[in-house]
Amino acid sequence: MKRLLFLSLILFGCSDRIGSTEEVITEKVATNLNTPWSINRHEDTFYISERVGTIAKINNGEVEHVNVELSDDLSRASEAGLLGFVLKDNFKDSQEAYAYYTYDQNGEAFNRVVTIKKENDGWYETTIHLDAIPTGNIHHGGRLEIGPDGLLYVTIGDAGNPDYAQDANSLNGKILRMNEDGSFDIFSSGHRNPQGLAWDEDGILYEAEHGQSANDEINRIEHGNNYGYPIIQGTEQKEGLETPIITSGDNETWAPSGITFHKGKLYVATLRGEAIKVMNVSTGKVERTITGFGRVRDVYSDGQSLYFITNNTDGRGKPSNEDDVLYRLNE
Repeated sequence: MKRLLFLSLILFGCSDRIGSTEEVITEKVATNLNTPWSINRHEDTFYISERVGTIAKINNGEVEHVNVELSDDLSRASEAGLLGFVLKDNFKDSQEAYAYYTYDQNGEAFNRVVTIKKENDGWYETTIHLDAIPTGNIHHGGRLEIGPDGLLYVTIGDAGNPDYAQDANSLNGKILRMNEDGSFDIFSSGHRNPQGLAWDEDGILYEAEHGQSANDEINRIEHGNNYGYPIIQGTEQKEGLETPIITSGDNETWAPSGITFHKGKLYVATLRGEAIKVMNVSTGKVERTITGFGRVRDVYSDGQSLYFITNNTDGRGKPSNEDDVLYRLNE
């Protein structure tokens, strides 16, 4: 399924934009995914969470949508469903992963973090680690990643209520660091709808989140810091609050989701931006914009190739007959 695609790569200088077109090779690794959200890989097999409540198992281009049996039905709220998903470090032996999903209870929506286990022909919830996280119709957060310290990091959105991000008694608008037993600490606060986490080769954590009206952010995250929402946004500054290292600005919306480091640069999946943004976190510049695939939800690097998933079937895109797609970009 290899093909040549001519992608628009926009090169950014300090204030000048130079448009160019490059010939790059992409491969459709798998097609017909169902609103995919998070990419994982073990050996030669991909496991991708799908918002409808399945894990897409992909091997040699063949896709199997495997049901996840959860203790509550998934919420039908906007942006909700089975979201974050990350294989545990001992997956080969345990066949376990962490998952984050939204469910309804008495007419209200909540998020929870659980362990699910792959057994026979399905995945089954075995342990609830964190429960009853309030959420609204939007801004669920939901990214799960295991850090260099072996602990689980969880992004939680503000549930559509900006005040929660600054409320020390609320988990909304926060990034959590969680132990296997479910105990956790609030790693950072003052976030709106964080959906991307990645560590560079030095173990420094970076985060991507949706701004309120444009002003999407890339932040360098330090333990205990407050990232300002809704008190400051974009390039605004205030003592005791952190300003992002990169922002989309007042007039552009990216809606960033999954992020990963690949060959020293930060690759950012964007939904509204319908692109992958390639960023230099040292200079704070967006160096390239890779377009031509529609909405992009997540990115994954194996050190050699970059993989990404489209999200054109989420109700806000324009899906083709083969959407959604897992691509490999060789660069």
